[in-house]
Amino acid sequence: MEPNQIIQGDCVQLLSQMPEGFADLIFADPPFNIGYKYDLYEDRKAYDEYHAWTERWMRICAQRALKPTGSFWVAIGDEYAAEVRLIGNALGLHLRNWVIWHYTFGQNAKRKFARSHTHLFYWVKDPTGFTFNDMAVRVPSARQTTYADRRAHPAGKLPDDVWSFSRLCGTFKERVGWHPCQMPEKVLERIVLACSNPGELVLDPFSGSGTTCVVAARLGRKYLGIDISEEYVRRSRQRIAETLAGLRQPTDIAENPEALRHLRRVGRKGGSQAQGPTLW
Repeated sequence: MEPNQIIQGDCVQLLSQMPEGFADLIFADPPFNIGYKYDLYEDRKAYDEYHAWTERWMRICAQRALKPTGSFWVAIGDEYAAEVRLIGNALGLHLRNWVIWHYTFGQNAKRKFARSHTHLFYWVKDPTGFTFNDMAVRVPSARQTTYADRRAHPAGKLPDDVWSFSRLCGTFKERVGWHPCQMPEKVLERIVLACSNPGELVLDPFSGSGTTCVVAARLGRKYLGIDISEEYVRRSRQRIAETLAGLRQPTDIAENPEALRHLRRVGRKGGSQAQGPTLW
């Protein structure tokens, strides 16, 4: 199997047939079990069924697909955030951050406060041996922008663990229109830049609209996406091709000039490859 593709099928079945330890970074945005209308998947399962399925796909990702030096991110809603956190513990993963993605255009509500966040769990296998490119994701600090403090790091600071990026509304140019819950590229850019190097492989077991693979391709990473929907696979392949051909305009890949200069230096030198077996 060649890299840089999105394939149709069940992620648990497909990953069980692949070699162990090939992914440097895994980002998973599974169905939240809250009734979204997908192409094929039924997003309203009984609690025990959904919990058991979550444990299965997380196990195959963490214990088979992920390299010993790899990073594993999972996006999930409130309903199963606690369960996902406990499953990660049981799999022996080490939690680096529990990030809250706070967004505008939250869900409309009449009898409770509107929900405007998603949970992003960030784990590693090895607590001392993993990739984290801090210079690639730094943002301007208040010491720089407000106080002109000369003690401020010239590249800014690392982002807090609450990220403020808008959801993709129907009028946004980035919105593809054929998937019900498209992830913004800005969220994936930060994760891919921080937790992988150029030339390494990014896996998305629930590829959906293809955002993870689009961002990985744009940033010089290899990618592998999996989705059960033949239609989503076809359309996301087209989205990647259009992006790489310049027909789709990417969002900014860095949030301050110093970080962007560092990223370009790293890209010219080439990223270090983690040790372990590879798929290709």
